[in-house]
Amino acid sequence: MSTAALSSMRSCQPSVPSPRRAQRLVEILDLLTTRGPMSVDALCNELRVSPATLRRDMTHLEDQSLVIRTRGGARANTGRELPVRLRDTKEPQAKRAIAITAAALVPVNRPLAVAIGGGSTAAEVARELGRRRRLTIVTNALTTAVAVAARPNLQVIMTGGVIRASSLELVGSLAETTFNGISVNLAILGADGVSATHGVTTHDHTEARTNHAMVTHAHRLMVVADSSKIGRTTVAKVADASAIDVLVTDASADPRELAALAELGVTVHVTPSRRRTQCRSSSAAGRRRTR
Repeated sequence: MSTAALSSMRSCQPSVPSPRRAQRLVEILDLLTTRGPMSVDALCNELRVSPATLRRDMTHLEDQSLVIRTRGGARANTGRELPVRLRDTKEPQAKRAIAITAAALVPVNRPLAVAIGGGSTAAEVARELGRRRRLTIVTNALTTAVAVAARPNLQVIMTGGVIRASSLELVGSLAETTFNGISVNLAILGADGVSATHGVTTHDHTEARTNHAMVTHAHRLMVVADSSKIGRTTVAKVADASAIDVLVTDASADPRELAALAELGVTVHVTPSRRRTQCRSSSAAGRRRTR
């Protein structure tokens, strides 16, 4: 896919809310998800906004089928995942730090082929790798492709497939066929949930099958996920936790869950927080992989 085509596609996407409004939209969804249906007055008091502002925000969320308006209030449309345009506004500093740490773990002294999945954190990693040379990036995510497509020093391969509107990922048999026909040194995967018990999970079964094809044809798997995803499980499984070689997350992640993952042989890198200056790395002793 050409850079011009990607630019045209990006211009045709729905308008992205301003950072301040996008953060407020995320806060509304979080409130409705955690507390259940809420009245307009309660939401206005919680968010400290006017009823007119809240109505505009509710209309925006309703247009994306993320909330259902009720008499005098609203409730979350349970089962819908947060669109990638809004996901970008959640934990931006943590995602940036994760991306810097993850990119630093990718070797620089030899040609590499890297598959990168969808999600805002994975796209941040792609941006960090954008200055590399002798690097081939294979992706099924429009967000990732847009992040690196204009880099003349990279070779970028885009899969085919059907676009999922909420994640802007190409999924299905065409995407799976691309991944089944290649072999990459490393797969870098975002996730909606990562746990020792249930492994790497996402919201959609078709997306999970496509990501599984990516992982299966990679020599190593790196998962990048902010702390809100650690210990969480969603409906569709991508891979067992034991399949993860490296996990990069932030310092707010549940330490018990990280310890459980390390017991399974996962090397865990925790990015520095504001109060910490060192990364924490842990791995199971004696683990060996044959590639």
